[in-house]
Amino acid sequence: MTREGAGRHAPAPSSRAGAPVGEAGPARRVDVREWAGGIRFTAFTGIMLGLVVLAVFVLVPSVGVYVSQRQQIAALEQSVTLTSDQVAQLEQQKERWADPAYVTSQARARLYYRYPGEVVYLVDDDLPASSLPPDQLPVSDDVTETRSNWMSQLVRSVAWAGLTQTTVGPGETTGDTPAG
Repeated sequence: MTREGAGRHAPAPSSRAGAPVGEAGPARRVDVREWAGGIRFTAFTGIMLGLVVLAVFVLVPSVGVYVSQRQQIAALEQSVTLTSDQVAQLEQQKERWADPAYVTSQARARLYYRYPGEVVYLVDDDLPASSLPPDQLPVSDDVTETRSNWMSQLVRSVAWAGLTQTTVGPGETTGDTPAG
């Protein structure tokens, strides 16, 4: 049995010294029919091809399950990391609450507890100096007259408040409709 292509040799690589690196040689046309005709399909090739296809059908679902399990494991590891951070924070809080001075300060600040005989002062205006309004000008002794008629402004304001339509957002009801 002779092979058709047994006597052929591969062409030697181009050894032109002055040719640029990126320049391709003369374009060769490949005849697909000639190339496909050189492929022999034997029983061994068929069996191997069948085994490869069978292996793909058997392994693809397993690989999919493996990938999904790896994703679940990564998500659970991240959850464990977050939970361990939360546990560390809670342990720090537990250590703080073991200190009697901290418990006392929290009872005073949050619940307004006091020891018997103590007087607690609550300061309502404990704003920092930067947020306090500037000093007011002294009140003058002279009476001044306003430039507008306050009575007409009052009537306009009352009329405007009575005639405007209020908008009702989703989930809100107006007082006009009876509930129930």
